[in-house]
Amino acid sequence: MVHRIGLAALAAGLAAQVLKPFVDALRTRRFNPLRILDTGGMPSSHTAVVTALTIGVGVYQGVASPLFAVSLIMGLYFVFEATGLRQEVGNQARVLNEIMERLTVRHEHRVEPEELRELIGHTWIEVVAGLAVGGIVAVLMY
Repeated sequence: MVHRIGLAALAAGLAAQVLKPFVDALRTRRFNPLRILDTGGMPSSHTAVVTALTIGVGVYQGVASPLFAVSLIMGLYFVFEATGLRQEVGNQARVLNEIMERLTVRHEHRVEPEELRELIGHTWIEVVAGLAVGGIVAVLMY
């Protein structure tokens, strides 16, 4: 049996993923159910998972426990990776896709272009939304 902390973390990640197509539909005016499978976007499922996990460890082990410290530090690292490195990878993919599109229009390349995924990392607003989702799930489950 999975401990309640694990269930809450999984539920928070799933909730964030399920919300993505709906939030995206508000922005684009098109509903794309496949957005549920994307890694980037609003809200951050990365942040939702580590938020519910860290809150759960704090509830069950106490905020003075070594496990809480490890969970908090790893969670913060996870979030900073999602907003830093992964966001930059997404930006680079966007630029490369634009370059390939321009070359395709001019017929100036000899390779078959493969479009790179651009939604990889998270913005800070997506992180805050993930924090809210993770916090709400944690409150409901603990």
